[in-house]
Formats: sequence, structure tokens, C-alpha cells
Amino acid sequence: MDKIWLSSPHMGGGEQKYVQEAFDTNWVAPLGPNVNGFEKDLENYLGEKSHVACLVSGTSALHLALILSGVGYDDEVLCQSITFSASANPIVYQRAKPVFVDSEKDTWNMCPVFLEKAIKERISKGKKPKAIIVVHLYGMPAKMDEIATIAKKYEIKLIEDAAEALGSSYKGQKCGTFGDFGILSFNGNKIITTSGGGALVCNTDEVKKRAVFLATQARDNAPHYQHSHIGYNYRMSNITAGIGRGQMEVLDKHINYRRANNNFYKEVFKNVEGVEVFTESSSDYFSNHWLSSVIIDKKKTGFSREDLRLSMLEDNIESRPLWKPMHMQPIFKDCLYYGSKISEKLFDYGLCLPSGSNLTHNDKLRIKSSIEKLID
Repeated sequence: MDKIWLSSPHMGGGEQKYVQEAFDTNWVAPLGPNVNGFEKDLENYLGEKSHVACLVSGTSALHLALILSGVGYDDEVLCQSITFSASANPIVYQRAKPVFVDSEKDTWNMCPVFLEKAIKERISKGKKPKAIIVVHLYGMPAKMDEIATIAKKYEIKLIEDAAEALGSSYKGQKCGTFGDFGILSFNGNKIITTSGGGALVCNTDEVKKRAVFLATQARDNAPHYQHSHIGYNYRMSNITAGIGRGQMEVLDKHINYRRANNNFYKEVFKNVEGVEVFTESSSDYFSNHWLSSVIIDKKKTGFSREDLRLSMLEDNIESRPLWKPMHMQPIFKDCLYYGSKISEKLFDYGLCLPSGSNLTHNDKLRIKSSIEKLID
């Protein structure tokens, strides 16, 4: 049987026309009509106050956000613990120090209570944090009212890692537009993909221009090559952006497919005591359900997260444990952590299930059969 992947690329069919246009016009550089067009498409989608710079990855976007937030040597940055390592690595690029914050149960995202506790304690130690990185995990919006209020109260830059949350919204506002900066990713497994790529969402056009300047090797305005700042080779290519323009045409359709996957899993597990399908806690939240996930209580089900993962693997179906919290990672073992055991329990009991927008009816039948084999 063919492998059913966790989240594989899903082309819409319109991508090739933009890529072909780039070849036909010889725009094969990290600038051009597709880059401009993709940025405009994203700005229109996110809202009129969004100013988007397309880059080579979500990681590069986060790196630039930290630079533009003034983060440097020995500064502290508060970061959600349960996330992919790319949310934390750029902090270290700047020779700054990550300080990790636990999750809360409703959204699995940064806990506002522990966030404020961390800020107060760090200020009392003379180490006021320079920035906050909140993640919209698996497409689920964080408690942005509370988190944004805390960031404003203490005058700390707020960076939204919305790499997994393009199309998600909180109280009708798109994720990635609440903070000083937003981060998007177009990696191969995301809701839409450019094979690799990302974007930085800025509040003003002036800040966007500064980001683009840094992303194109920070070349000064001179007839010769002159540099007064350290720059980076972070700008998205016109060919890659062409794929993105085609993907934007099917974004809402892909979101609907992923949300349908979440409903599928709720139906599969509806009569299984001890399995909780991760979904919105209220109508304030609208998740793209990039990845659908479950929490499994072995005491009630008789099987564990790992039992289900291995059972599905035998049927050539990929699933994966939730992100291992950053404060549990060997590379970050000496970093400060504020919280209890929420993120650790999520890691111990949580499993991400196949969630691609290209899952077929037969794929779902195979997945359901594999799950029911273990349940029965």
C-alpha cells in the first residue's frame, strides 16, 4: 500500500503558469513580478494593515523579526516551549537566551499566567525580556487578547509564529497580524507550500522595507557595492513566489479540507472514552487544523499514544508525537523555564494524525480501519 503521509504537498494546478511566466520573462532572481504579486496576495488575505516581505523560510523571517526588535547578545527572549525548534533557534543566532514558557490546556499555546510570571521575575532580576515569541500550534490560535495585553503592559515586542496558522483567526482577526511581527512558513508540509519559503508580516511599510534591505545583503544605495550593516541572503526567488501565487488560489479550499479532516477524526473517536480530539474551545477561535491531533489516556482506552502510532505505522500510515517541548531538548537543557507540566503531558500523551488537504476517501477508510483495529 502507498504511504499515507502526515502532511504532504498539495498542488492546485495553477502554479505552473506563474512559474512558466518567470522562465519566459527571465525573472529567475530573488525579485520580480511573482514576488511582488505573492506579497500583495498575502497582504490582501491578512488585511490592509499587513505589510509582507517574502523570504526563503519561516526561520529567516523569525531571525529578521528578532533583529528588527533589537534582540542581541545576552538579551532574553520569552518563547513558547511546545513548538518546533525553529521557533527557538533564531534566538541563539542572535546570541540571546531563550526563556521557555509552558502552555495552557485550552489552546495548547503559551499560558498568559506563566508568561506574566516570567516577565515579572526576569524584571526583578534586572533582565527585562526583549521579545515574546508566541506560537499558534498546529493552526490553533493562542489567547491573543491576554498575551497582547501583557506585551503592551510591559512594553515588550510581540512576535507571532504563525508558521502553522495561515488562514486561522482569533475573534475574526487573522493569525500573524496581532503582534509587532508575524511569521509565516511555506515549507513542503504547510497549509500551502512554495517547496520552501516563508514571510515576515510587518505593521508598517517602513519596517517591511527595512526587512527587505536586510534580506538582500543590506546593500547601501550606491553605484558600487557598499555595506554599512550586516545583511543576509534571505529574499524569496521569483520562481518560488510563482508557486506561492498559484497556491493562494486554493488556500481556502485547502483549509476546508483540513477542517473536514478534523471532523473526520471527531467522528472516528466520538464513542472512544479516553481520546480527546484537539479542536476549538469556543467560537472565538477558528483553526485551519493544519494538523489534527489527539490526546490518549491509556488508563481509559487500554492503549497508549505509542501503541496507536506503531499500529498505524504497520499499515504504512504516518503519525507523529506532538512536538517535544523545548525545555526538554538537550540543546536547551540549561535554559530557564516557567510553567508546570502541561506541555510535558501533551508530549507524553499526544499524537498528530494524517491531515493533508489531499487525503482521499480511500485514505480515510484506511486510516479509520487502522484505528478501529486497535480500538476493537
